[in-house]
Amino acid sequence: MKKLPIGIQTFSDIINEGFVYVDKTAFGLDLIQQGRYYFLSRPRRFGKSLFLDTLKEIFEGNKTLFKGLFIEDKWDFDNKFPVFRISFGAGVNKDIKDLQRSIRWILGRVADDLGLTCQADLNNKECFEDLLKKAYHKHRKKVAILIDEYDKPILDNIADSGTARAIRDELKDFYSVIKDNDTYLQFVFITGVSKFSKLNLFSGLNNLNDITLNPNFAEICGYTHNDLLTTFKDQLEGADMEKVKDWYNGYNYLGEKVYNPFDILLFISNNLDFRNYWWSTGNPQFLVDLIAQKQYFTPKLESFKASDELLDSFDVDSIQVEPLLWQTGYLTIREVEQSPFGNSYSMTIPNREIQTSLNSLFVTFFTGQTSTKVEWQHQLYQALSQGEPETLHRILKALFAAIPHQYFTNNHLDEYEGYYASVVYAYLASLGLQLIPEDVTNRGRIDLTLLLGQQAWIFESSIMEKTEGKALQQIHQRRYYEKYSQFPTIFLAGIEFSQKERNIIHFEWEKLSN
Repeated sequence: MKKLPIGIQTFSDIINEGFVYVDKTAFGLDLIQQGRYYFLSRPRRFGKSLFLDTLKEIFEGNKTLFKGLFIEDKWDFDNKFPVFRISFGAGVNKDIKDLQRSIRWILGRVADDLGLTCQADLNNKECFEDLLKKAYHKHRKKVAILIDEYDKPILDNIADSGTARAIRDELKDFYSVIKDNDTYLQFVFITGVSKFSKLNLFSGLNNLNDITLNPNFAEICGYTHNDLLTTFKDQLEGADMEKVKDWYNGYNYLGEKVYNPFDILLFISNNLDFRNYWWSTGNPQFLVDLIAQKQYFTPKLESFKASDELLDSFDVDSIQVEPLLWQTGYLTIREVEQSPFGNSYSMTIPNREIQTSLNSLFVTFFTGQTSTKVEWQHQLYQALSQGEPETLHRILKALFAAIPHQYFTNNHLDEYEGYYASVVYAYLASLGLQLIPEDVTNRGRIDLTLLLGQQAWIFESSIMEKTEGKALQQIHQRRYYEKYSQFPTIFLAGIEFSQKERNIIHFEWEKLSN
């Protein structure tokens, strides 16, 4: 049984040392034959670096590495090209000086690999261009430029807009070498997490082809379910494959849905134990801070629609929650609707790992509570699965009561309208259950629907300073329960919150049996 390439991004090491490799060379061949300038956005640890290293070996003509792979007899490996491999994936650049040192070190490594030198008196941009021309003349071949994690120095400083803006401008100046030297370029492939359009880092390079949502390249990174059933057949023997799909699949780039490779490799290496592997490599605290800053209503994550322009938008000067969640892998596309005005994308959380982890993080942020998470999760699940609304009421009220009064002193979270509904949603979503926020019916929108086995729970909430019972009344007036008449048991729950009390002041429920 082949070894698992956990953390290995070097193609030659994977092939020479007998690690499992899912063949992506067909995508590489298509790119090389069809065009010259490409951009690809994918979340972290999704296989971007390995794919770039595969392209590097193709251009350098290392044919022996591709024995038995798709490209082996379809590419002339004697036609070799000099390669500039540039990566900003390692380390953190805290300011302009750090970035300038990193660029100089990267250029020095490129120069060493190609047997070139750069004049000491040249700045980074001039050195980049000087090396490009020298490589072209020395090898009498055009150059392939492969840039990995082009945006990481910016994302590392995204919470500090001044530093992020300065780093953006420095990178823009450095990358401008590409658009000014087309004569010397054979191929350019740039990867990152964020979309580049609003950053304008590559202004002038008008023929840069963004393949992020090109269905022909939807599986260029990540593993498909068929990969798991074939390439990883032996390693996954005995696994509940539907549960694996529920936990880790779901990333949609308009083709077959894919898995994050890091999750699957760690899942196998840990004896098929279901854990939040990808999440544990680094959670998006800056996203949670952004959600609080913009007073974002978190249940919208499961129901909002985006345009092409919104998904492409990323600007240091005006950061929006949804595009950033999409680009970093915490949201994905559920379905696409076409219209005369362009595509509209319905977004959703991709899988159970992200749903439970992201909402557990939201619970911590909204309430300041971490120590009793396992205990309250078990209690909530028991109350829901056993159909005990009064128990659910007591648990939710106790959870709100346990939020320290001083927690609101500085952040004032409880003052925005969506706070209380967001907390309840985050608590329930962290259980990994099927939730439908802002659930559309023919008579209006249900605030929140929860489906569990043969039960449907319909929640309506409002903010009141005295008990009025209007939440449950609205469920009846609009007959929201009719949408779920096929369920044997339906629970209706009206919840009223008080900003003054910072808690539930009225919880009214009914049980309908069909």
